[in-house]
Order: sequence, then C-alpha cells, then structure tokens
Amino acid sequence: MITEFDLTLTPFQAHSEEQYKISAAKKAGVPAENITCIRIIRKSIDARSRSIKVNLSLKIYTDESIPEPVVPSFRYQPIHGKPEILVIGAGPAGLAAALRLIELGARPVILERGKPVEERIEDIHLLEKNQSLNCDSNYCFGEGGAGTYSDGKLYTRSKKRGDNSRILELLVFHGAPESILYEAHPHIGSDRLPGVIKKIRETILACGGSIFFNTR
Repeated sequence: MITEFDLTLTPFQAHSEEQYKISAAKKAGVPAENITCIRIIRKSIDARSRSIKVNLSLKIYTDESIPEPVVPSFRYQPIHGKPEILVIGAGPAGLAAALRLIELGARPVILERGKPVEERIEDIHLLEKNQSLNCDSNYCFGEGGAGTYSDGKLYTRSKKRGDNSRILELLVFHGAPESILYEAHPHIGSDRLPGVIKKIRETILACGGSIFFNTR
C-alpha cells in the first residue's frame, strides 16, 4: 500500500527517518515495522512563532518493495565530431546549457573568462587578505558562477518560469545532496558546490565537449 499525507512535527521529530517514521506509522495506522520506505515529497520550516515546526509531505510504502531511486540516471552520449555550438560562460546557465546540448547531440564549446573552480579559491584567498584582485577570477567570475564561493546559494527562488525539477535532479546526479529535491528552499552550500561543478565539467569533457578558461 502506498499512501501520501502531511505531518507537522517538532524539529527533533523531523530530524531523522527513525524519528518521523514513528509519527508516520501512527498517522497511517500501521505498525512501524511494516513500513518499507518513506519518501519526503516536500519539507519546509515554519519559524513564525517560538514553537518552530517542520512541515513534511510524505509518501509511505507499507508492505511494498523498495521503490527505484528518485534521481534518474542521466545518459550523456559521446559527441565527438558533432556540430559545435559556442556557450559563453561556465556559470549555472552555461553548464546546464552544455549538458543539454550533449543530450541533443551537439558539441558544446564553452568560453569562460575566469579560472577553473579549484583555482578560483586561491584568488579568493588573496582577495580576502587584501593582497590582490583578479578581475576575472573572484567571487563573481570563474567556473561555477557567482554563487559557488559565496555560501553556495545556488537555489531556486521561484517556479514562475516553469518546472525546475530536472535541473535539481541534474545537480543531485553530479553529487549535490538529495534533500534539494524536496526542500522548500533547496541549498547546496559552498562546501559541496565546487565538487558538483567539477563533476559537471568532467561529464562535459568526457563526452567530447570543450572548455576554454581565461578566454573571452
């Protein structure tokens, strides 16, 4: 049996599946040991009062086999020798465009004015020490875009421009935490985002795309 319902819990009750499974079983009217899988569909925090609440929308699998993983396996085909298309900038939009071009059978050639994501951090450290400013490699410019090293705030603010679930799945496929698929304000963080960006670059290069850094 598969059921869906909402729960309003305390932060302690919601902090792990072991905890919210108890509440889910009670709400569903089934023994907790009969629940084979719990999927979070949506998670948000209500901090409008002193009594903070966590709102969870759950899909409960009772006496069912464990379902397939949430994130699909993206299949990027080799595009060596295919028509080239220029992509200007290796920020979020440029990298996503390059991956989509590969799916469509074209070969992206990315021109990025800044440096690779691993090298940017050195220029940022120099900037923080007031030693030098590299106008093409800093918090704003370089592989990954402006959000990569400014707290990693690569999250979706609105759904007014269409369904963004595919982009979130793409990020999870390349190493982002699965929680961004259901959190009300998905957030990766600058501790993990550089690694995600690097894996996206590796996918593009492995398929036959090209990236030229320090290039306008």
